[in-house]
Amino acid sequence: MWKIFNTVLSNIDNLIWGLPLMALILTGGIFLSIRLRFLQIKRLPLALKWVFHNEKNDNGEISSFAALMTALSATIGTGNIVGVATAVVAGGPGALFWMIFAAFFGIATKYSEAFLAVRFRDFDPKTGQTLGGPFYYIEKGMGSRFKWLAKLFAFFGVCVGLFGIGTFSQVNSIVSAVNNFFNPNNISNVHLKGIGSYSTVTVISSIILASLVALVVIGGLQRISKVASFVVPFMAVLYIVLTVIILILNIKALPSAVGQIISGAFNPRAVTGGAVGSVFVAMQKGIARGIFSNEAGLGSAPIAAATAQTKEPVRQGLVSMTGTFIDTIVICNMTGLSIVLTGAWKIPGLEGVAVTTYAFKHALPFSHQLSAFLLMLCLIFFAFTTILGWSFYSERCLSYLTGGKKTALNIFRWLYIIAVFIGPYMTVKAVWTIADIFNGCMAIPNMIALFALSSITAHETKKFFDEKKHLTAE
Repeated sequence: MWKIFNTVLSNIDNLIWGLPLMALILTGGIFLSIRLRFLQIKRLPLALKWVFHNEKNDNGEISSFAALMTALSATIGTGNIVGVATAVVAGGPGALFWMIFAAFFGIATKYSEAFLAVRFRDFDPKTGQTLGGPFYYIEKGMGSRFKWLAKLFAFFGVCVGLFGIGTFSQVNSIVSAVNNFFNPNNISNVHLKGIGSYSTVTVISSIILASLVALVVIGGLQRISKVASFVVPFMAVLYIVLTVIILILNIKALPSAVGQIISGAFNPRAVTGGAVGSVFVAMQKGIARGIFSNEAGLGSAPIAAATAQTKEPVRQGLVSMTGTFIDTIVICNMTGLSIVLTGAWKIPGLEGVAVTTYAFKHALPFSHQLSAFLLMLCLIFFAFTTILGWSFYSERCLSYLTGGKKTALNIFRWLYIIAVFIGPYMTVKAVWTIADIFNGCMAIPNMIALFALSSITAHETKKFFDEKKHLTAE
């Protein structure tokens, strides 16, 4: 049954993530980069500076920094560890090149999303909520006749959180990592009637994880943002330090690894020996996994950006675009280099987190057990915060669809927690394919809006910097 299910999912995934959608996202990033005069290069230093300088006394629910951390909590997840490994195994080292290529232009896409989210947001004085995101800039920016497109985005946003990035793929990766560390030989198992036999560690982990998610999710945005503001910086620094150690200790092999990545992007067979068939596969896997990781073009991060306490759409756009830089250009790139340096992607039988675990075990100057534990710790933090971030995104999408009905939101929260609980019992291939499918569906209406509203984004961005020319010197 699982074989037929996976085959159907793969066919749908290949249809959605075909040339048209990849061209739409890449073209959108290139188009916006040109219209915005490549601000991802010129304005990146200023954007990084503003990350730590919050505005005060402005409408919004949380600080600009907290909004970025909430967005990063959703983007820095299993895609950085498991997703990169999956892409390199399926598409060869060249997939990493296309991942970085797409991310570079995706920075301009992320800026545009966040800018429009703040530009067209609403503030509800009764609830104190700031309402914003693609559904609002589609409806208010493109006009009420496109409200159907806004609702379509919101529907897919709920699905991505409930069945894709937010739950199944994250919790599946967490539990797999925990089980591989504590019970690698699956010695202790529990038989679940009608479902199958599973590791005791898997069952216990799913219960604990679902319980922890419930404690935070039920508290809403304020609790999620507080957890994210503490955990995200800590986990990112820890992971970057570990990967930097790997790169330093393997510095002599680094040029060869970079060569494999570049060669594999345009001639995969030369690097893989025929194991990976085409440039298209490398592009497809690299771009799809990159978008899964940094979410540029999906329209998720602007939902968090809209809640920031700021009066300047341009400022929040710059702060938000650093998320793509940190997530993919830095963290995903380091993961990919570690995998290519150690040859982990070529080991037969390894998939998902096992690939990155192999790289860490054989490259870090610690015992295999300690290396595996550190990676497991990073993965748990990464995936847990992604689960929290996407619960918020999905709730705001559902709120738009239902008009903010509390009953619907309460029911959704419990469905979300249930989805977290059942995630570990699905196959690795199935959860990642489902995530890809909903990612693609969510990206289409958002990219249409970014194209349609690009003139507003470009004009007001230029006006902002023309009026504040002193910022150029900062």
